[in-house]
Amino acid sequence: MPTVHPDDDQNLNNEDIPEPTFDPFDPAALRLDASAMAADLGTTRELVSVPTRKPAKDEWVRVHRDDAYTLNTGVLELKTEREIYLVARPLWGELFDEANFSCRAIFSTMSRQGVFFFWPVRLPGPDGKLDPWNASALEAASLARDRWVRISANMPLGAYNVTTATARISEPVWPEKSMRELLSIAFKDRLIDSMDHPALKRLRGEI
Repeated sequence: MPTVHPDDDQNLNNEDIPEPTFDPFDPAALRLDASAMAADLGTTRELVSVPTRKPAKDEWVRVHRDDAYTLNTGVLELKTEREIYLVARPLWGELFDEANFSCRAIFSTMSRQGVFFFWPVRLPGPDGKLDPWNASALEAASLARDRWVRISANMPLGAYNVTTATARISEPVWPEKSMRELLSIAFKDRLIDSMDHPALKRLRGEI
């Protein structure tokens, strides 16, 4: 007569329980969770593009509080191409009388949607004068260091209306990159370091 072990009944009962089947069309198994996917894959979102532009009229923005993330520099603006080029400092003297050359404050800016961009605003000229559009933009950028700000053009006024948010909005999350790294991304193909640069040749009618 075979010996019956105490665990035999339990083993027999377990064999009667069907194995759960995997349903490949189960919505729970197919639903995309971006944060979980990034964690599973060990991925990091890389910043590969930094636009250079002013804020849109319906865009709430903040400006980085650290002065290291604001750059006062010389730029060349080609309005037909809607492009702004950084100009190497040794060329500023040669280009100073060029109508397309100007001194700008480049502000590190973040939108409420989490888009990082550079906001270029014209600085006062040697005479200290500045038009109302850029003067109001500089004021808006100053306010945006501590508050969410929106600017919109007021054509009869000839300047920007500046609105600050009254609601409590969370602080922006800034890229963990140095200003140099951010500039190299934004202007990797738009740095003028020679008078033979194609952008200058186009201005001179050489190409």
